[in-house]
Amino acid sequence: MEKVFESYIRTTPDRLWTALTDPEIRAVYHFGSRITSDWAPGSRYELVNPRADGPLCEGVNLEVDPPRRLVQSMVALWNEDVRNAGTSRVTWEIEPVADSCRLLLTHDRLPADASEQLYGGWPMVVSGLKTWLETGERLTTPGSLMYT
Repeated sequence: MEKVFESYIRTTPDRLWTALTDPEIRAVYHFGSRITSDWAPGSRYELVNPRADGPLCEGVNLEVDPPRRLVQSMVALWNEDVRNAGTSRVTWEIEPVADSCRLLLTHDRLPADASEQLYGGWPMVVSGLKTWLETGERLTTPGSLMYT
């Protein structure tokens, strides 16, 4: 199964890339969770939240092409249902469009019976990212409240 999310964000590709890869910025729009990695192809990454018992997800950076494309394997760890789904893939594609960027997020290699928990939060993450980049404000969503 594949889920695709598209958004247009008034920002530069470099600023959008930084927002995806900087742990402190990521925490602003990704439910308070920080991503850590050295961002080299083949290196590992981990998404953690200080209020969670352990990592929320982890994986490998399959492709790293700043500021255009980031492809990552993803193993969700926040509960047994998502853990049992195994490894999926998340692709972030950034395309400049005039004074903005088109962000295409594709979450694929999902099992046909995948729980919506695996992909249902992406619209909130992308909306929070867009809001923060365009206004500097945090977007309050149900996902952002889950670890408060």
